[in-house]
Amino acid sequence: MTPGDELLFLALGGSGEIGMNVNLYGCRGKWVMLDLGLTFADPQYPGVELVLPDLSFIEERRDDLLGIVLTHGHEDHIGAVPYLAADLGVPLYATPFTAGLIAGKLEEEGLLDQVELNVIDNGGSFSLGEFSFRYVPLAHSIAEGNAVLIDTPFGRIFHTGDWKLDVAPQIGTPASEAELRAIGDEGVLALVCDSTNVFNPSSSGSEGDVKDGLLEVVKEATGRVVVTTFASNVARIHTLGEVARATGRKLCVAGRSFDRIVSVAKANGYLTDLPPLIDWDEAMDLPGRDVLIVATGGQGESRAALARIAFDMHPIKLGAGDTVVFSSKEIPGNEMAIGRVQNAFAAKGVRMVTERQAHVHVSGHPGRPELKTMYDWIRPQILLPVHGELRHMTEQARLGLAHGVPQVIVQKNGDMLRLAPDGPEMIGHEQTGRLVLDGDVILPADGGTMNERRKISLHGQISVAVVRNAAGRLMGRPALRMQGVPLEEDREDFFEEAAQAAAEAINSRDGEIETVRERVRLAVRRVATRWTGKKPVVDVLIVDI
Repeated sequence: MTPGDELLFLALGGSGEIGMNVNLYGCRGKWVMLDLGLTFADPQYPGVELVLPDLSFIEERRDDLLGIVLTHGHEDHIGAVPYLAADLGVPLYATPFTAGLIAGKLEEEGLLDQVELNVIDNGGSFSLGEFSFRYVPLAHSIAEGNAVLIDTPFGRIFHTGDWKLDVAPQIGTPASEAELRAIGDEGVLALVCDSTNVFNPSSSGSEGDVKDGLLEVVKEATGRVVVTTFASNVARIHTLGEVARATGRKLCVAGRSFDRIVSVAKANGYLTDLPPLIDWDEAMDLPGRDVLIVATGGQGESRAALARIAFDMHPIKLGAGDTVVFSSKEIPGNEMAIGRVQNAFAAKGVRMVTERQAHVHVSGHPGRPELKTMYDWIRPQILLPVHGELRHMTEQARLGLAHGVPQVIVQKNGDMLRLAPDGPEMIGHEQTGRLVLDGDVILPADGGTMNERRKISLHGQISVAVVRNAAGRLMGRPALRMQGVPLEEDREDFFEEAAQAAAEAINSRDGEIETVRERVRLAVRRVATRWTGKKPVVDVLIVDI
């Protein structure tokens, strides 16, 4: 697929799922990419933490890719850059704070000299081939959240990125109503819009309002207070600095991602009035009522600071009379991990406060009133929902139509759309998929390695070793070892029967070594299934002497 005299759109990630955002626009033979994100693994990927988009479509056309434009610094928008951008071999474009985060990632991977990173001023403009771009600042739960206004020969695209409306954002200055209405006055072909919070009947709320809620909770606390929030939320860090100052508490941060965010934020002119930070030892030496600790791990991540504090694996210790505030939303799928951490704190007598008990968090994504407001200001001809599961995007399409947007189209990863001329129209489907970062190796998420590991995690594994003489007859007793097979008290009896089955399979008749190996594998697995109801992975080693 090479774009002709037309404007095309193709999502390689982030449409039909929340996370891993990758969007392509094509025009007159060339492509541009907006965002290159990742998502975090769930239990279907045992041993894996990070999931990356399959970029095969654009890798095959890398000579036609002009560049990668990043909207903001969240992992689901920039997280795949250090793993995939170098292979694409095109320049990156980002505003200063986002560029600072990307530079740190590239440096960690030893790629800083291999990837061209262009820093664009906030509100700045640049061009790539037939495309012209202008960053339009919008409020979000990170510094320098941006929409991108894209001028093309076929009309203008307003690509929102992640956004919300906030009258008191604490960090940065979002575009005003007048500025956004002016964009609408100039004409917008398509609004490509965040769908994450479309089911929320109310507005997401202001970061400024959270300060009052957090201040009240911290004032009431008599011991140490730990507040957990997303490390990327620079505005929340600013708010907590002010809360610490107002309550006479020293501020401490726990978590490497907080250290990195604070450093990049200060380098770009944010958090300049943050109170001096104290280290963990000083935090523990001070009376509890004099300390406010900000920690990573609000989603229950086992290696984050909060979980390590909960399970006494961190220098910071909490006990009865202390308070933990969850200044973050519980992301669906993380309930069990969060509950595990909260139960550990409950066992210590630690008081916990979530957004259910106090106003300690607001979302960074637009609710229904904000979406309607954006439709009124931008007045697009076409609404194209992205950044959501299919149910989110379908609901936003309904909302847009009901609110008077002339045309809407619902797509998912891989759907090729023609936006203009004569659009929107679905004109084909391209390959998409997922990759996993397994250790230091990038693999297909549905490839042999992951399938084997899933089978082992479900059924266990048995190794069988046999030795044959020159005539192909068994020498000695087959040796067996197993892992994860549900046999404990009867293990030796099982080994005896399985070894006998393996011996009979070896001696039953001649055959090529692979035929014999398969015969032994099936014989041992039949015994395991009869004993356990499981079908373990059976590996057979045959040694001929």
